[in-house]
Amino acid sequence: MQPDTKTTLLDIAEKAARSRGFDGFSYGDLAQAAGIRKASIHYHFATKAVLSAALMDRYHASVEQVCTEIEATHQNAADRLAALVAFYRNALGGGETLCLCVAFTISRDSLADEVKDKIVAFRAMMTTWITALFELGKQDGTISAISAPEAEAHATLATLEGAHLAAHAEQNLTAFDKATEVLLAR
Repeated sequence: MQPDTKTTLLDIAEKAARSRGFDGFSYGDLAQAAGIRKASIHYHFATKAVLSAALMDRYHASVEQVCTEIEATHQNAADRLAALVAFYRNALGGGETLCLCVAFTISRDSLADEVKDKIVAFRAMMTTWITALFELGKQDGTISAISAPEAEAHATLATLEGAHLAAHAEQNLTAFDKATEVLLAR
């Protein structure tokens, strides 16, 4: 089944944002990639801020679904943590792309307040999920030396996001692997 124009535009915009950042693409770029006129994009997304908000909504829902799938397929905390790290690693596209939240955060000053709020909400969702992961790890003993699950969740998210930036800067997944090595060793 062929995706509709709106979905196609979201797909193209997400790929552009994840590889070049929010400031690295225009409606002209999207129009050319989609084979439509710029005016057609405005029909679906009146402004780049509206488009960016829609991207964050879709990304939030998608990653939330990934977390649900991780919970369903991995019973212990260590396996869930490894699956989360693998998800973030795969999002790098060989070092060519970033997760959408990191890509947008780099261009924070260019974003509409609504999009900034959506980034905060996304990070809160991830921190809550990772906190629960560490609480499970404390119960099931599969992750060592857990002292403060919420603080460790914040540190883990920062590590994953920072590892993304390092791998993207070097266009090399080894940078990500080295940054997450200690986390996975736990």
